[in-house]
Amino acid sequence: MEMPPKIDSLELLRENVISCRKCQRLVKYREEISRRKVKRYIDRSYWGRPLPGFGDPDARVLIIGLAPAAHGGNRTGRMFTGDSSGDWLIRALYEVGFANQPLSIDVNDGLKLKDVYITAVVRCAPPKNRPLAIEIANCRPYLIEEIRLLKMLRVMVTLGKISFDNTLRTLNTLYPEFNYRAYRFAHGNIISDKAIPYRIFVSYHPSRQNTQTGRLTWGMWISIFRKVREAIG
Repeated sequence: MEMPPKIDSLELLRENVISCRKCQRLVKYREEISRRKVKRYIDRSYWGRPLPGFGDPDARVLIIGLAPAAHGGNRTGRMFTGDSSGDWLIRALYEVGFANQPLSIDVNDGLKLKDVYITAVVRCAPPKNRPLAIEIANCRPYLIEEIRLLKMLRVMVTLGKISFDNTLRTLNTLYPEFNYRAYRFAHGNIISDKAIPYRIFVSYHPSRQNTQTGRLTWGMWISIFRKVREAIG
């Protein structure tokens, strides 16, 4: 993959992400969802645009999800905000001292993250939560730039297999000597490879499909973040 031109700041990157219209399928879907809405949010305004990452610019921890939820981030304008996945993530961050409150409801709720930045491999809500390979590739330069701009970064947490696979591919773009094909997704794995300056903690995504079926329990989930806290001190 050809390296994208460097961006000077997270704020400029944010502007680039928000204005992105590379993937017409995603543009059409996110805008349709924002017009059609669902009954429980019929009186709410939807963001309906791509979502930049957010959090502490001096973060040592980067959390990488799949994509915004159609009626979560795509509605509220912030990753992991206004849906059950966000409830699980922010509660865990609060319990281990990375967030000032246990809830992520909307962009004006007062949430502040310390030592953590949250992003995703795809910035628009995809139909059925299934982005296409070309859509993931179109978004990869944004993740590359976030990693470059987060100068204090030491740890990454990947949520789900798509996040895991594409985070490793992204790191291979930045560090060509990193053999990303050597690693397989498994909840609880920790990757330390001398070719990259980061440790990678691997988790299931806190989607309803995983949490309501018991595939991901709260104990399994919070243990990941306790280990991350221990890793950075």
